[in-house]
Amino acid sequence: AFIEIEKGIEGLIHISEMSWTLHIKHPSQHVSMGQVVEAEILSLDKNEKKISLGMKQLVPDPWTELMKKYPVGSKHEGVARNLTNFGVFVELEPGVDGLIHISDLSWTKKIRHPGEVVKKGERIEVIVLGVDTEQRKISLGHKQVKENPWTEFEKTYAVGTIVESKIVRIIEKGLIAEIAGEVDGFIPTTQLSPSRIKNLIFGFPLDSKIKVRVVEFDRDNKKIVLSALGALKEASEEEIAEYIKVHNLERVTTDEIKN
Repeated sequence: AFIEIEKGIEGLIHISEMSWTLHIKHPSQHVSMGQVVEAEILSLDKNEKKISLGMKQLVPDPWTELMKKYPVGSKHEGVARNLTNFGVFVELEPGVDGLIHISDLSWTKKIRHPGEVVKKGERIEVIVLGVDTEQRKISLGHKQVKENPWTEFEKTYAVGTIVESKIVRIIEKGLIAEIAGEVDGFIPTTQLSPSRIKNLIFGFPLDSKIKVRVVEFDRDNKKIVLSALGALKEASEEEIAEYIKVHNLERVTTDEIKN
């Protein structure tokens, strides 16, 4: 906004110098034509005949107070204002937003888009992970509201454990299956059939149940690898025959699966 200081002398208030916290996209959101405003002179270039002004400098920088109000580790509730491929922008209070990175939305689910966890306009609980006063950024986490369950999972889903799972996603190299409604595991195609499967969706539709054995558990990388074939090693011939029938594995024999 160009401000007339006196006849023939104007100064510019850059949009970034209007407010410490508000995300102003156009000056008309903050000032109007003919309005008398107070501003502080930030710089004066005699040669270029330019004066730079600021409005936000007339009030204390609230970010110094935000450090006290939102210390690292503190728990709050905000509103999801914007969803992107990399995370969720959460409004903690008017003019104060923080970002939940997509990796900090869930301990257990493989989230492809934040919309799987929260919708725009919904309230969401968060933990402050970091505050950068220079960059005016607050890093938030949603999964940190709860304890990391992977230490407990290591006992519950130890290698060799046989569990019931539900197919929730089909990917190029296999299936993503949900165990006990709380954590996702990966079933490679090689652990579904001894021979190549051309069309996974035909034999393993979404939401169908499948019994699997845990063959790999990586707590640090939050990875569980599952095997349907492994679960069939101790199954009866009738159970194996039923598996072949249900999952349309016509070219596979009972002996191939057992061996």
